[in-house]
Amino acid sequence: REAAGAWRTLSYVETFAQVCALGQALLDRGLSAERPVAILSENDIEHALLALACMHVGIPYVPVSPAYSLISADFGKLRQAIRLLTPGLVFAASAERYARAIEAAISPDTEVVATHAQPHGRAATPFGALLATSPTAAVERASAAVGPDSIAKFLLTSGSTGQPKAVINTQRMLCSNQQMLVQALPSLRESPPVLVDWLPWNHTAGGNHNFGLVLYNGGTFYIDDGRPVPGQIEKTVRNLRDVAPTIYFNVPRGYEALLPHLLQDAALRRTFFSRLGLLQYAGAVLPQPVWKAYEKLAVETCGERILWLTGYGATETAPAAMFTNRGASRAGTVGLPVDGVQMKLAPVADKLEARFRGPSITPGYWRAPELTAAAFDEEGYYRTGDALRFLDAADAQQGLEFDGRITEDFKLTTGTWVSVGPLRARINTAGSPLIQDTVVTGHNRGDLGALVFPNAEACKALRPEELRSRLQAVFDRLALQSTGSSTRIARVLIMQTPPSIDASEITDKGSINQRAVLQHRAALVEELYAEPPSPRVLLATGGTR
Repeated sequence: REAAGAWRTLSYVETFAQVCALGQALLDRGLSAERPVAILSENDIEHALLALACMHVGIPYVPVSPAYSLISADFGKLRQAIRLLTPGLVFAASAERYARAIEAAISPDTEVVATHAQPHGRAATPFGALLATSPTAAVERASAAVGPDSIAKFLLTSGSTGQPKAVINTQRMLCSNQQMLVQALPSLRESPPVLVDWLPWNHTAGGNHNFGLVLYNGGTFYIDDGRPVPGQIEKTVRNLRDVAPTIYFNVPRGYEALLPHLLQDAALRRTFFSRLGLLQYAGAVLPQPVWKAYEKLAVETCGERILWLTGYGATETAPAAMFTNRGASRAGTVGLPVDGVQMKLAPVADKLEARFRGPSITPGYWRAPELTAAAFDEEGYYRTGDALRFLDAADAQQGLEFDGRITEDFKLTTGTWVSVGPLRARINTAGSPLIQDTVVTGHNRGDLGALVFPNAEACKALRPEELRSRLQAVFDRLALQSTGSSTRIARVLIMQTPPSIDASEITDKGSINQRAVLQHRAALVEELYAEPPSPRVLLATGGTR
C-alpha cells in the first residue's frame, strides 16, 4: 500500500518494462553467482522487481531474513550469510531502518541500493537510479542465455546447526515445481489465483510457492503488510476486508491469529469467504480445533465447507514435494508425492525417513561440498530428516502423515523411544491458545519433561498463578490420556523468556529448534529434573508411568 493507504499497483506490462531497466543496471555492474544481489528487506514491490530482474538476466539473488538485520542483537547470522555469498550489491528498502545492519555486516566497497533515504555514514544508490537505466540488447541476450540449470536464487536455511546454509534454487526447480502444482490443481489455469499474502519471500513457501503460483498462472498478488502477531494482525484484517482471495495460504499460527477477528467481524467473514476456493497451511501441524472452527465459519457464511489443502516440502524441494490434492482429511496429513517427484521411505531407527529425487530438488548447498554430499543418499535421494507414516498401511492412496523429526527423537533410560514431533504437536494443541510452543526433554532420563513457551498475547491477562493452574490442568489431562512413559509428560517448566533468534532457538518464521533450546537452556533442564523438585516445576498427576 501507499503511505495514504491506497493500493499501489503494477500491471504485468509495467512490471516487465521495469524489470528490463533493472536488468540492464545489474548487467552494467558485472554481477554474477560469485557476486550476487542480496536483498535485506521485507516483501514490497521494489523487492519483487529486483528479484524478477535478477532472474530475467541470469544473476542470482539471495533474499535475507529481515530478522537477521532488525531483530538480531549481534548480526551474527547476517555476517555469516554475507561471508558465504559475497554479494556485489545489497538492497534495503529503508536505508535508515537497516543502517545498523549495513554498518555491521556490509563492507564499505559493496554497493548499497535503497528505496528510501541514506544509511548513516555511507552513500547509497537510489533505487530510482537503477530504474532509470535504458535497457539495451544485452538484456535480451542475457535472458536468452538463462536455462534450466541457471541459478535463480539462494535461500538461506539454518537447519540444526543454526549457521546459515545457502540452498541453490535453479530455474529447473522453480519451473518444474510450478507445473507440478498446476497438475495437482488444474483450476489454477482455469481461474488465475488472487492472493492476499504476508509469507516472507526469504522462505520457500512465500517466495517460491506463493509468489511463483501467481506469476506462473497470471494471477494477482496483494502484498499483505500484516503479520500474525499483536499489533500487526490488524493490518491483515484490513487487507482481507478490502480484497477477497481465491486461495488463502498461511502458517498455523497465522490461522490462529486471524480466527478471533473472523469470529467477531461479520463483514470480514463475508469478504473472506466470498470467492475462496481453497485454504492451505504449511510449516507446522494445524491444531484440529482451528481446522474445525474455519469449517464451521465457512458453512455459516457461504453455505459450504472450503477445501483444506496441505502437503510436505522443504527449502531443498522447491518446496512442494507432496500434496493433498484430494483435500486433507484432518490436520497432520501430507498427502502423496506430486507428479514428477520420486519418494523413498528409508528405515532409520524405528521410523521411515522421507527422501526425494526429481527435477524440483536442489543440486546442493552453495560453496559447501561436504554438506551437499551428506544431504543425499547413495541413489541421489535428498535426505529430509523427517519421518512419515501411512495413514492406512493397507491403502497407500490415503496418503501419509508427519511422524516427527528423526534427529529429535531419543530414548529414555528404559530404552523406550520417544517420538518428539507428534508428542509436541499434541501438547501444543491441548494447550492452545496458552502454549506458543514446547520443547520435549528426557534424553537419558527416566521420564519426559517439557519446557513450555507461553503465548504472550493469550496469557497477558492471566496472573502467574492462574497460568500455572491452567497449564497444570492441561498436563494432568494429557497424563491421563497417555499410553506409557514415551507419551507421558511428567514435569513442566514455564519459560520466562521467549526463544532467542541469536541463540538459534527459533527461526524467523517461528519454528522452534529443539536441539538449540536444550543446549542453550541446559541449566533449566537440570532444574526441571532436580530432586526435590523446584517450586517452579509443575508435576503432572495421573496416567501410566
